[in-house]
Amino acid sequence: MKNLYSIIKGSGCYIPEKRVLNEDFIKNDFYDSDGNKINTPNEEIIKKFEKITEIRERRYVTDDLTTSDIAYFAAKDAIKNSGIDKESLDYIIVAHNFGDVQNNNRRSDFVPSLAARVKNKLGVENPKTISFDVSFGCPGWLMGMIQADYFLRSGDAKRALIIGAETLSRISDPHDRDSMIYSDGAGATILEAIESNEPVGILSHASRSDTLNHAFLLWMDKSNNPDYKGNELFLKMNGRKLYEYALNTVPLVVKESLEKAKVDLEKAEKILIHQANAKMDDAILIRLFKLFNKVEIPKNIMPMTIAELGNSSVATVPTLLSLLFNNKLPDHKVTNGNILVFASVGAGMNINSMIYKMP
Repeated sequence: MKNLYSIIKGSGCYIPEKRVLNEDFIKNDFYDSDGNKINTPNEEIIKKFEKITEIRERRYVTDDLTTSDIAYFAAKDAIKNSGIDKESLDYIIVAHNFGDVQNNNRRSDFVPSLAARVKNKLGVENPKTISFDVSFGCPGWLMGMIQADYFLRSGDAKRALIIGAETLSRISDPHDRDSMIYSDGAGATILEAIESNEPVGILSHASRSDTLNHAFLLWMDKSNNPDYKGNELFLKMNGRKLYEYALNTVPLVVKESLEKAKVDLEKAEKILIHQANAKMDDAILIRLFKLFNKVEIPKNIMPMTIAELGNSSVATVPTLLSLLFNNKLPDHKVTNGNILVFASVGAGMNINSMIYKMP
């Protein structure tokens, strides 16, 4: 008996042209969360930062671009790579957290939705192409994929465009060391419903939200610099607590999604994790394999882009996927029948995981 499954028809991304190296932060004045100037030399701060995160550089958008602009660029790339007619889209879902933030007016702009703006920029005329946004922290794109999977497998929709886009450079405090983590970017995916006798495409997914004790591990607040003259709010995080939370919970959600799909971890060809911190991702991978009593981790199972692209929030995983699918990641190849494992964690705190079998 044939069932409906959601397969990835095409993917695309937009990687901003502006490269920002770690050395570019040498002249920043850094303050701690209590407003005290940090007297440690910036060279030492940057060296320690790079050792922990492995971030050497990141990408920023140019002053003329916003999140909906780069979401559109990624969407256009995905549509081109998929070969579909844009008018055949039933849904356009855009995951982000801050809306459009102009360079000269750093306030969040959410109306109309970014999905509506992307549909407008694409020139899609079809009134049955439903467009809406998802705000779910860094796992937003993956949550959009999960929602689209439900729509497609219900039989009421055929195709969906899911985008993750963010311009974190616009909401980063230049006086906070954590600002070196953040970057800009966009990734997009076309999901298509197909009939199949065998399970294929999205096999399962799992999610969780821990808000009672962990809602404010990421939050918005004023600059660390007490003398900062602007009234903007910047992204803040409790890095140590966030690390502990992710390490303790992400492997459990991945395990749940694998068990739902009835897939053994050893069958996974690639594990695509949100590019937040290389040390954290490595620790999550080790903890995951320990859950399955596996000591040896296969080489090249976890492709990483954080060293060159930084943490672009909802854009990290779809960008990673697009680079993988379009053969732009050296030493990483996938083919028909391969199992891919997705996982992301972020503000909320929210976590999700998805198991995908390539058709």
